Amino acid sequence: MQSLPVFLVLKGRAVILTGKGEAAEAKRRLLERVGAHIVGEDADAGIAIVADGDDATVARLKARGVLVNATDRPELCDFTLPAIIDREPVLIAIGTSGASAGLAKALRQRIEALLPQRLGTLAAALYDARAAIRARWPDASARRRAIDAGLSAGGLIDPLREDAADAVPRWLAEQGEAEPSRLVALRLLSGDPDELTLRAARLLGEADRIYHESRVPPAILDRARADAVRIPADAPPEAPGEGLSLWLEMPR
Repeated sequence: MQSLPVFLVLKGRAVILTGKGEAAEAKRRLLERVGAHIVGEDADAGIAIVADGDDATVARLKARGVLVNATDRPELCDFTLPAIIDREPVLIAIGTSGASAGLAKALRQRIEALLPQRLGTLAAALYDARAAIRARWPDASARRRAIDAGLSAGGLIDPLREDAADAVPRWLAEQGEAEPSRLVALRLLSGDPDELTLRAARLLGEADRIYHESRVPPAILDRARADAVRIPADAPPEAPGEGLSLWLEMPR
């Protein structure tokens, strides 16, 4: 991973925009959409978009410590602008580190077609229900597992269901206890993450901790949640801990 995706709150903040033409106007519309205060090159700002990719402008701004996006010049960019799927407050950003804006756009169009328009309403409903969710599951691990179960495919609040937001009160009332702690053993097909089964990929995304043989490559471990604990081991643990634990082993 060459870049760390972040979401910047730019409302009311100064952003330098230079250049003219269609590219500059597209960036202006985007900045106006998020409420940024658009300023010129000489203004005081922490980030800048150089819409004409001018080398000299980029050099001057970088010399001042400004983070720069240079349109169509990925080698000059400190950050890139992704293709965006907007289901406010849910935002999905798709980037290629500047390799191909066309590819990012194509992926956005494919993914956007899968996501209900009311996805943002579900996010808002879950936000409003935070106090009730904490009261229902006081333990943080149990709470996370219960939320995972509700949001899973076919769950009452499955994000791909149009009526998921309306189902939040019923989910709170009907959802049973969080799934008990367990250890799941997975024998990988190979060290290639593209050969992960759907089940293995799903479990990696849900697991609290990953016990694994030393031969399991980083490319596989990177498919797990970023906050999941990675624990090299010679054999499956006898006491894996609370929540979902995985034991990964390579093919013999």
